[in-house]
Amino acid sequence: MEYKTLGNTGLLVSRLCLGTMTMGPGTGIYEHIGNVGQTDADQLIKSSFDAGINFFDTADVYSAGESERTLGQAFKNLNIARKDVVIATKVYSRMGPGRNDVGASRKHIMDGIEASLKNLQTDHIDLYQIHANDILTPTEEILRSLDDLVRSGKVRYIGCSNWQAWKIAKALGISSSKNLARFDSLQAYYSIAGRDLEREIIPLLEEEKMGLMVWSPLAGGLLSGKFSRENQNPENSRRSGFDFPIVDKERAWNILDVIAPIAKAHNCSPARVALAWLLSKKVVTTIVIGAKRNEQLQDNLAAIDLQLSEAEIKQLDEVSTLPPEYPGWMIDTQGADRLGEVNLWEGRSS
Repeated sequence: MEYKTLGNTGLLVSRLCLGTMTMGPGTGIYEHIGNVGQTDADQLIKSSFDAGINFFDTADVYSAGESERTLGQAFKNLNIARKDVVIATKVYSRMGPGRNDVGASRKHIMDGIEASLKNLQTDHIDLYQIHANDILTPTEEILRSLDDLVRSGKVRYIGCSNWQAWKIAKALGISSSKNLARFDSLQAYYSIAGRDLEREIIPLLEEEKMGLMVWSPLAGGLLSGKFSRENQNPENSRRSGFDFPIVDKERAWNILDVIAPIAKAHNCSPARVALAWLLSKKVVTTIVIGAKRNEQLQDNLAAIDLQLSEAEIKQLDEVSTLPPEYPGWMIDTQGADRLGEVNLWEGRSS
């Protein structure tokens, strides 16, 4: 296993993080994702831990808290010491019928942390993340609430998920000016079939030294190897029943056409190639992988050892490249003579 620091912190996390969305009874929309019971969850967590994974991600909303409860109980069942794992969870989503049972208000955050601590059977959360962009709660209220949790010791680091670049930048500015805890990471969708993150968010993360946790690195299973241009709705596939995240399918088929021979050359699955491509990106801190079966997990774990050649990465980059978009193409045009050879203006005097 390989490890990286989480953003601009001293916390070392494994480059593969076990996501636990599949764990629990699979209620509501999560019935499409998984219903891994405690015994099987224990085995997946043990296999992950034995492979060097020290980072585990969950959320209060996953199966209405059952994912958190399953993860916390697994650590107890397996006698895994609390100090040896980094636990990440999230707050925002609706957890009850009340007006304030959803969002990132101070009330919901404070209620959420207590519920998550109880579910996970721990006295602190290593990384506490705001799961979504709250259009009602002022950003300073969110940050002050999280800062109080950090100062209390209930939370060690904070992050956000699914936020826009401008709002992350605004939050970092508020934290700096008000001396509040600062977002250390972003958890976001990124895959070779969905590279929108590269337009505005990745440059921000690199500039501000924030960590990037990638969710759905296989585009909801589209890159797993089950799907192809000829087989677009395979049976017993999560994405066949829950078509998410949004992907340009024609572009995805073109990408899979290029992945296939690379996977064959390495005698591995297309999924492993897609994960290895992400691991080659310096901005990626960790990839959140999820599994319902041990063979899926083992295949994903093997991505750490897959070394793609420069030529293979170039092929994958080219077939998946984003179409030009303003102001990106204008910035590239106007900045072309800032580095390298300079063509001096003919009318300029010497």
